[in-house]
Amino acid sequence: MARSLKLNSTTVVQDPPFARLLFSDTRFAIIWTAVRIFIGYQWLSSGLGKLVNPAWIDSGEALQGFFLRAVAIPETGKPAIAFDWYRSFLQGMLDSGAYTWFAKVIVFGEIMVGVGLILGAFVGIAAFFGAFMNWNFIMAGTASTNGLLLVLSILLILAWKTAGYYGADYFLLRLLGTPWGRSKAETETATTAKSPSAA
Repeated sequence: MARSLKLNSTTVVQDPPFARLLFSDTRFAIIWTAVRIFIGYQWLSSGLGKLVNPAWIDSGEALQGFFLRAVAIPETGKPAIAFDWYRSFLQGMLDSGAYTWFAKVIVFGEIMVGVGLILGAFVGIAAFFGAFMNWNFIMAGTASTNGLLLVLSILLILAWKTAGYYGADYFLLRLLGTPWGRSKAETETATTAKSPSAA
């Protein structure tokens, strides 16, 4: 008798024990708490510094200057931006005058990421947007601390389930039903209820 092939069947690949311990075990939550507060402080202090700077929040001249330096191609040596498509993107932002409003987006984004990480609210999402800003700064030729913050943010994204355990996510993720929405007994009861009864 030929076996029927189930096209809609799936296979769940388990994480290695070390990865489960590092990213899913609440015993490591204190480490991720320290990491997210460190990164959050960097973003919040940077955003608040820009918020009181008229060249950022009013005219966007500070961002314009940053873009101009980034797209410049020196006569000797290498340009700050390694990829032409990214230089074209920034040049388009300059030509359209988008820096006037985009500077405010950056300020708001840095503050929101900082607050989210410090409070531990939706850490995975906040870390993603922080990492995205770090990536853009690196693409524009700015090294500084962006490389380190990018790596730490990626680790926070991987540890999203426990990074906010000592923070607002302890309550927010429970409201969403993940990953601590049910107790162990409730989970076992639900699993038993879904299992087909023996014939």
